[in-house]
Amino acid sequence: MPSESLRWETLEALKNSPKGKLAASASLGQFSSFYFKHKHSPTFHKIIPCSCLTRLFTFVNTLSPSQLDVLQTVCDEVQSESPEADDVSDVSNPVPLPVMSLLSPKAMETAGCIILFEEGQRKKAKMALRLRQEEQEKLVEAAANAESEQLKRFEELMELKQRQEFQSMRDMMDREIKEIMGRQEKLKEEQRHRTRLMNLRLREAELEKQRQTEGRERLRNLNNIQEEILQLNQLLEPSSQTDSALSASSLGSYSARGNHLCSQVSEVARKTAEGEFPSMEDMTVAERTLLDMRALIRQMQQELVRAQERKKEQEQEEQRRKEEQVQAQQEAKRKAEQAAKEKAQKKGLQNSAEDGTMKWYKELQNSAARCAQACQQLQSPKDAQTKTLKLELQKAATIPVSQISTNSGSQLREIFDRIDKLLSGRPVVSGGRSVSTSQHPQALEFVSYKLAEKFVKQGEEEVASHHEAAFPIAVVASGIWELHPQVGDLILAHLHRKCPYAVPHYPPMKDGTPVEEYQRILGYRVNDSGVEGQDSFLKRMSGMIRLYAAVIQLRWPFGSRQGAVPHGLNHGWRWLAQMLNMEPLADITATLLFDFLEVCGHALMKQYQGQFWKLILLLTHEYFPRIEAVTSSGQMGSVIRLKKFLEVCCLKSRAARVSCAFTPTHDDEQ
Repeated sequence: MPSESLRWETLEALKNSPKGKLAASASLGQFSSFYFKHKHSPTFHKIIPCSCLTRLFTFVNTLSPSQLDVLQTVCDEVQSESPEADDVSDVSNPVPLPVMSLLSPKAMETAGCIILFEEGQRKKAKMALRLRQEEQEKLVEAAANAESEQLKRFEELMELKQRQEFQSMRDMMDREIKEIMGRQEKLKEEQRHRTRLMNLRLREAELEKQRQTEGRERLRNLNNIQEEILQLNQLLEPSSQTDSALSASSLGSYSARGNHLCSQVSEVARKTAEGEFPSMEDMTVAERTLLDMRALIRQMQQELVRAQERKKEQEQEEQRRKEEQVQAQQEAKRKAEQAAKEKAQKKGLQNSAEDGTMKWYKELQNSAARCAQACQQLQSPKDAQTKTLKLELQKAATIPVSQISTNSGSQLREIFDRIDKLLSGRPVVSGGRSVSTSQHPQALEFVSYKLAEKFVKQGEEEVASHHEAAFPIAVVASGIWELHPQVGDLILAHLHRKCPYAVPHYPPMKDGTPVEEYQRILGYRVNDSGVEGQDSFLKRMSGMIRLYAAVIQLRWPFGSRQGAVPHGLNHGWRWLAQMLNMEPLADITATLLFDFLEVCGHALMKQYQGQFWKLILLLTHEYFPRIEAVTSSGQMGSVIRLKKFLEVCCLKSRAARVSCAFTPTHDDEQ
């Protein structure tokens, strides 16, 4: 198509001419820019051929600005859809070509109709799109509303479930609360039950406490009563004033009555040693005993006054009688000593103990005298405080010994511990007060002296009345002796002083010695009313020798020391051998041998066996006839008892030498 290319070249030349540039803006119109922009594009030439360009330009120039905008939009869309649009845009001319109407009016009209149709279709499409968008929005809104309703239903369902769960939780909590309340009620009921039990126990405890308080008060009153009775009983003991005013039988009756009253109180107090408190009946008995003791003291004082009055009236007569009696006794004594010496020279027996025994006897007496001298300041106090301390120490030492009896049982250990504490310097309670030997430099010597004296006195009185009391008293004395040897030496010294036959020793009568003093040396109680009776004298000697026989064979069972006892059976063997080597005394020798062998014979037999039986045979066949020879017809009671005892021993010796022990029966004692 050479003509078309020429035509375009012509147009290009016209466009570049000065006039073409001048008229470009006025004659080409709005479409020229579009044309020059896309004229090199193959797509443009396919859409609009060159033959139609003139008409197209004419049509475009008739379009309104809005229609031109639509046409411009269509061209832009066509360019965007065509892949060659970029190539058209790449070709640019620096100088725009003039717009020329190249299409025919019909073609331009057709193109305009097409454009208008397309614009109508586009509007319809836009309308349809808008309607579709509206429908879509309605659908979206309906879906949103449905979703909102579903959400509300879901929320209502969830709220319903929450309410149900809350209701179930509340029901469960109500059940748990009811269960908890039920448990609390049970706990409260149990607490009320325990409270009632506790109140009952508290009331019982209060009653028990009240009972304990009343019991302790009764026990304290009982101790005070016992202490007062023991103190009053000491007033019944023989003294220089009472000995001089009352007879021995009267003093013995008062002393026996006082000891009986003390025994009654001791029986009541013995119950308290096992942890019991005294009852009201016991307190009634104790108070009645105290009243009896006071009445006994008043009676003795009245009798003492009457005796003193009688004493003044009989003093001169008694003095004369005593002088005559002294002369007669001295004459009889000289004759008896002379006869005894002559008989001893013939028979080979002694009238006194061996030299070693006498030396030992004198050493014990000197030791006791030194102890008494050492505590002289405490014995005779000058101030009230020392006097009170003396009384407290004396009670602390003597009262426990007074409480020892055959029924003491477990109380023996308590008594022993109290005495041991006192002698060891530890404080003890006596009469509600604490007392110790460390309170005074002479307290230990004083307590030891009084304690030993009280042990011997218990043998003189308690054992003399109740033979079975020798063993509990002896076992305590043996235990104290083992721990505190100085007390044992003092016990021996007091025993030898009151019973010289326990040495054995027969004190000779020295020239110038008054008969009363000599009788005191022999162990008799002598007062202004005279010398005590022979029966009372033998009873006291019997009690002391029985106590001595029990001491040498017993040992404190709760001690921890080993080895030999400080004063054992060897001393008993020595005593028995020396007794058989000495000239017998009427009534005394038979009594002492019987009492000693009855208590200690079994232990000596087990210890010495065959030697003991030989000694018994010697006593039976050789020594007993001498006892019978010096005994008068009125003094045969003790001889008969000894004879029966020896007969039983001889029968047992012939039957089985050392096979069994022996114990005399009650008939044998009678």
